[in-house]
Formats: sequence, structure tokens, C-alpha cells
Amino acid sequence: MSSDVTPLFTQRDKLLAEMRSGESLDWDIIIIGGGITGAGILREAVRRGYRALLLEQGDFSSGTSSRSSKMIHGGLRYLAAGDLKLTKESLSERERLLAEAPGLVDRISFYFTLSKGLFPGRWAMAVILTLYDFIAGIRDHRYYNNRRLGERFPGLQQGHLNGATAYSDAMVDDSRLVLRVLQESIAAGGKAINYNKVSKLLLADGQVQGVVLDDSDSSDAIRLRAAAVINATGAWADRLRNQVNPEQRIRPLRGSHLIIHRNLMPVTDVLTSLHPEDKRGVYIYPWEGTTVIGTTDLDHSEDLDVEASINNAEVDYLLQAFNVQFPKQAISRADIISSWAGVRPVIGSESAKDPSKERRDHAVWSDNGLITVSGGKLTTFRLIALDALSAALPQLPDAQPFTNERVFTTPDLTPSELVTEDPQWAQRLLGRYGIQAKAMLHSAPVEERQRIAGTDFCLAECRWAARHEGVVHLDDLLLRRTRLGMVMAQGAMELLPALEAICTAELGWDQDHWRLEVKRYMSIWKRFYSLPEDNDRP
Repeated sequence: MSSDVTPLFTQRDKLLAEMRSGESLDWDIIIIGGGITGAGILREAVRRGYRALLLEQGDFSSGTSSRSSKMIHGGLRYLAAGDLKLTKESLSERERLLAEAPGLVDRISFYFTLSKGLFPGRWAMAVILTLYDFIAGIRDHRYYNNRRLGERFPGLQQGHLNGATAYSDAMVDDSRLVLRVLQESIAAGGKAINYNKVSKLLLADGQVQGVVLDDSDSSDAIRLRAAAVINATGAWADRLRNQVNPEQRIRPLRGSHLIIHRNLMPVTDVLTSLHPEDKRGVYIYPWEGTTVIGTTDLDHSEDLDVEASINNAEVDYLLQAFNVQFPKQAISRADIISSWAGVRPVIGSESAKDPSKERRDHAVWSDNGLITVSGGKLTTFRLIALDALSAALPQLPDAQPFTNERVFTTPDLTPSELVTEDPQWAQRLLGRYGIQAKAMLHSAPVEERQRIAGTDFCLAECRWAARHEGVVHLDDLLLRRTRLGMVMAQGAMELLPALEAICTAELGWDQDHWRLEVKRYMSIWKRFYSLPEDNDRP
């Protein structure tokens, strides 16, 4: 594959202009939803030769797919619950992603603490993990007594513990995963547009024939036709599906997280323990140079059109989970850099009153020509995409033959060739930008290629994103293309002068536009990525 740049934003403007003039109105597949499921469907559609278009009402990955717990895992608790199929699929996809996208998906050790008198104990976990590793085709579980566990996690309260069992899973930057899949899809001929909403479905004789797209830059709507329309809107799936089927199947569940400075708890592995209140599993883990505490699991009854955010009860719950385990390193609200909350699109069942007991597999429905897919795990996005395409096949022309099933193209240079003095950081860049990593790094001035203090990001990434990755707003740049707004104090306010110069040069923003974008960004950051006011408690 050529290493030519495949920009998202310039393509967006050109494609919208064609649509307004009456061109590019007919497609084989229209995919609604720009999260990992939609991106995965686009990737699989274009490799089969379909003319495919992805439409996203907000920014790419701005929903659940930038707000997960950042874990690529087999789902150990699903195996413990007897769900062998889901576990096997997840472990197979985990190993595929580790092999195809090193630097983006990285193996990490999970330490599951064993509480005295609570299930599971040491031997039950040994049996479960032996099967877990066997399915994955590796052997990487072991037992740690309290002394050795304390060496891995200094300060851990151990009086109630019988050590821990350790095993392997993986971590990812979920938003960059979406962007990387989109990059591959567009390079193969797919099209993707953000910040344009599908307002309704086009129907003929009760059958879905296309969509009506609200043109964000025009008062006129655009009518697009397609042989197959796939609804991949996650937690919002019922809303679109209800235009052809009144059934309600999605149970939105909120998971919230806290980010603290790494020096407060410098972990290199994941610590999993049971919360003292409800015995739910809670994680403490490293991510993007910080330490994360998460997650909650609650029914989300708020308006889905308003971004999810953590509430005070969740803040207290997660602080308690940390402080009970590390009383000598106890933290408070003042130690929190930022937070995030995401809404999981879980397929609801009548039997599970406890949100944590709902199954996490996906479902596909076909209603009058509309294919809807929702639920599932970040790890299995490729399999979810294949199931959605399979359901659409009766409406599609024959697919073209193909032999390469890889999601990601392997870059043709090594980490040491990209950044000689820091190959570990170079591997990170190769994972996030693939075959475009070299162009990304070398299209920026030398001073922008250095890591921003206290982070693993550089300003070259910001310049590249503004130029080539569909950035429309400042929050796209600071919260999704990079995570600078989440890992730096006060939403990375100290970077604004440098970012103003980049956005002026690459996006053509004048001073008035810049001020509006800063105002918008800080409002979003304070409301959805900071902490709720302490006096908001009920």
C-alpha cells in the first residue's frame, strides 16, 4: 500500500461539495456512527469492494469509543460466568491486535487481588486462568504472595488479602484505535464525514432506501441512497431503529473514571480489587503517563444527547476504592487531574437487574432494510463488523474477492529508523499513525517533534491532526486526536499559545474563531472532563 497521506478533513469538504451538486448520492453501504463499530464496518466493507460511506453526527469516536476503560481484553469474568464463546472470540482478537498494532495495543499484566473469605480464591483463579491462557495460546499467569504483591504495589493494604493472581491482557488508546481504522479504510477507498447528522431514514414502500443528511454548512438537507443502511450508533441505536421498529433493546450503562498524577501512584501494571461496598471489580492502572482509577457501572438515565459526566457519588466511590487499598497514599478531589465517563451500549435483558450482570455480547437486527448493530466489546470490533455486513449481504451486490484480512498495514520502517534515540517512543508513534508516522513526524518543525513535558505527546501530532485528521473543533484535537486535555492540568491550558499558532496555520482560524473555540473547549472540559462542583451533592 502507498504511504501517501489520506486526509480526512479535506476529503470531507470535497465530498460534501459533490453531494450538494448532485454527485456522490448513491452508495452500496451507508454506515451511521463514527465509533469503533462503524469504523470497523467501513474497513471490512471497502476491502470487499463496496462503495461505502460513514456518517457521524459529532466527531469521530466522540461517543463511547473515546470513553471506554481503554482495555483490550478477553473478559475474564465472562469465562468465569461460563461464556466460553465470547471469551474465545475476545482472546483471539486480542492476540490479533497485539500482533498487528504494537505501540497502539500493548500487553500489560493484571493483578487480581484475592480477598480472604471471598470467591474466587487462589485455586479457583488458577483453574480459570489456566483455561484463559489455553484459549489464548499463551501461558502467562502466576501467583504472587502478599510480600511480592507489596513489592509491585508499594503501600497496598494487605491485611485482608491472600496475595494476587497475575495474568496478561492489553491496553489501548481507544480514540486512536478508531482513527487508525478509519485511516486504513480511507486509504482503501472508503469515505467518512464527521459533524453531519442523519436526521431520518429514506423509506420507499416501507423499506429503507437511504438517509437524509443534515448538511451542517447549508440549510438544505442531502438525500443519500444506498442498497444497505447500517445503524452503528451504539447507545443511540434504538433512536434510529425506532423509525422502523418501536422495540427498545439498549440499556445505557455509565462507566466513570478518575485520572491522577503518576507520581501519586506510579503503577506499571493493572491492580484489580473488589470494592469494599458492593464487591465490584475496580481497576487502578497506568495510561498515557498518568494513573487511572475506574470504573463505575450504573444505569445512565440522562439525556444521551448531552455528554456523559461523572457525578459526585461516583467520585466518592472511586476515591474510596483507592484510599481503602492505599491508606498511606490517600488522595482527595484536589489530586484529580481530570475525569471521563462513557455510556456502554448494553443489550438489556429482563433478568439482570444489576447492571454489572448484563451480558456484553453484541446483537444485530434487520428491520425493513435497516441493519442495526449494538452492544459488544471494544476488543471484538472486527467480528461485530463482520456480523453486521453478513446481515446486509442479501441487499448488496456480490463482494469482490480478497485475501488479506489484516485490519492494519504494517509500516515499512522500524522504530529505531523513525526515532533513533528513542525507539520505545517511536513504536508508540508507529502504533498510532501506522504508515503515516514518518510523514507525521517530519512534516513539523524540529522543536515540535519533542515530547511535551510530562506526557508522551508532541506538538507535531497536533499539527498533523489539524492538517489531516478531520479536526473541526479544539476539543477534537485535545480530547480525541490527542489526550493532552485529559492528562495535563487544567485541560492543557498552558499549550494554548502554541496550539493557536498551529490552528491558525493549518485550519485558517482567525483570532475571533480561536477565542470562540477556546471558550467552547473550556466549557466542555469543565463540564464533562473535570469534577462536578462539590456543592452539587444531593
